[in-house]
Amino acid sequence: MKHKIRIHIKEKHKSYSLLEKAAKSDIIKNKLFNEEEFKKAKVVMFYVSLKDEVNTISMIDETIKMGKKVCVPVILKEDKRLVAGEIKDREKDLERQHFGIYQPKAGHVREVPLDDIDLVVVPGVAFDRNNVRLGRGHGYYDRFLCGLPEKTKTIGLAFDFQVVEHLPKDSHDIPVSKIITA
Repeated sequence: MKHKIRIHIKEKHKSYSLLEKAAKSDIIKNKLFNEEEFKKAKVVMFYVSLKDEVNTISMIDETIKMGKKVCVPVILKEDKRLVAGEIKDREKDLERQHFGIYQPKAGHVREVPLDDIDLVVVPGVAFDRNNVRLGRGHGYYDRFLCGLPEKTKTIGLAFDFQVVEHLPKDSHDIPVSKIITA
């Protein structure tokens, strides 16, 4: 079932132009920056977007300029887990690594304790009306999210076609606090 949903969403992505995705990403950024959770957050964790995701690049850059501490996921492939790594300059601090994802350069990871993170901006292939998230199927984010303190807010970013009525939910699937779409 989850596999079919991933394929369906992937097909929908193809029908949206890069221009449409860029415009919707800007709308989503403005909505996020106006959220109370974002305004109050001192430490924000963003995912570094891939081409089929809501673009977070300008969000990361602007958040750093605001003086907030920004961290991004670091995949520890051997341990099959994620940690949060602080970045101070996206262009200088990141390089393409596992799964084609940009993350802090090897040997330069400044791990941020989970207790310090106020807000996690979460990617997803799809979300449903109950904030259940469907990821890419590797389980990295679910394992990461279940370790967060209860006070930490999580916001999923999605294009409107990525929100479906209902997703199958396994016991290890962790819903987000809210979803922002355009």
